[in-house]
Amino acid sequence: MSRSGSILIVDDDQDILTAGRLLLRRQFADVVTCRDPEQIPALFAEHSFDVVLLDMNFGPGQSSGEQGLAWLERILEIDPAAVVVMITAHGNVDTAVEAMKRGATDFIAKPWQNEKVVATVSAAVKLRQSRGEAESLRQANQILLADTAGDGNNIVGSSEQLRQVLDVVNRAAPTDANVLILGENGTGKELIAREIHRRSNRSKQVFLAIDMGAISESLFESELFGHRKGAFTDANEDRLGRIQAANGGTLFLDEIGNLPLHLQTKLLSVLEQRQVTPVGSNQPQEFDVRIVAATNVPAARLRDAQHFRQDLLFRLNTVEVTVPPLRERRDDILPIARHYLEIYSRKHGGVIRTFSRAGEKALVDYDWPGNVRALRHAVERAVILAAGNVLEPADLQLEGTTSDSAAPPAAMAPTILNLDHLEKETIRKALHKHGFNISRAASELGLTRASLYRRMEKHDL
Repeated sequence: MSRSGSILIVDDDQDILTAGRLLLRRQFADVVTCRDPEQIPALFAEHSFDVVLLDMNFGPGQSSGEQGLAWLERILEIDPAAVVVMITAHGNVDTAVEAMKRGATDFIAKPWQNEKVVATVSAAVKLRQSRGEAESLRQANQILLADTAGDGNNIVGSSEQLRQVLDVVNRAAPTDANVLILGENGTGKELIAREIHRRSNRSKQVFLAIDMGAISESLFESELFGHRKGAFTDANEDRLGRIQAANGGTLFLDEIGNLPLHLQTKLLSVLEQRQVTPVGSNQPQEFDVRIVAATNVPAARLRDAQHFRQDLLFRLNTVEVTVPPLRERRDDILPIARHYLEIYSRKHGGVIRTFSRAGEKALVDYDWPGNVRALRHAVERAVILAAGNVLEPADLQLEGTTSDSAAPPAAMAPTILNLDHLEKETIRKALHKHGFNISRAASELGLTRASLYRRMEKHDL
């Protein structure tokens, strides 16, 4: 069996050091002993200890425990996450308790029992490891939070329509009110949701997005509420649900309008009670999340009780935000296009590119049925394929523009029988036909929404 854990034993009694080393080296990978506590700072500079066994008294005639308490404080100054177990003479338990108040994890009384020493040190090593894992997760979360606020996630634009949206965001974000974001596909609803989270009191906590349209009905409860081991076939371990995973933060329910009515009922019950019961459990568990939902379903259809539960709608839209399509805020088209042009120029070769005047006019004149998402893809595609550093209308490959009309007639165009190419073109045509409405395009293609998303990612659409 592999051994892990690094232990430091500090005691002025050589017999204790010898006995401790012989006992613990069979259980742990590294055991270091020290008779002089003055060496502790140097040892910490050279080693990374999981547990320190620290005597309460050093030198003849010492019994107050003050030396041990002083070195405990020094160790915690060097490493605030240090796990320290005090070694105390039998009958001096009160001093050991005082040490625990000051940050010690546990204590061992002399003369000790080997089994108890091994059990105490083993538990202390696990505590240190769990603290390390928690710190790693905290740092990873900070990196993820920083990443979500990066260049590609900025809200770009200064149109009056966008300013009105951000004004609502500014007023709603500091509250805990649920927010419903409406808008066509590709308008940037998730960016608005992330901005609400970033400006809220929960900004240091997790932002968790769930595509409600991509979760199969059979796994809905397991995904959102979690499950217990053995609750169903393949439930080989306990699993935390998405709602509890977002505890303390913001839960973004994307494509909420595509949720079937019977699942809307289950979601409503959970949101009203602020409790989830994992599948296979009868113990409800409380949660604290802010709900931000989004849908491309028109407001009129949402208010149709045959399509969407009105009590759930009232629960979700305490504040309602409508993100206008790009064609209704043309002042934002060029700032967004230039923003992504800079990003993709750095990403693909590092050569900074620009739009010609004709290229800019083509961008502004185009209706962008796929909104910001389509604009982003058009810019990246142009950066990759354009022969020069100044992007012309032909480089943007916008359907219905004059550059398209110059293309050879379909009857004269060469036939490409590559399956990947045909799949990409079929998906692209379906998306444009349905104004980048993912649900309708997927339905016509005979795909699930999740399958369509995967193919869009595959073909960079």
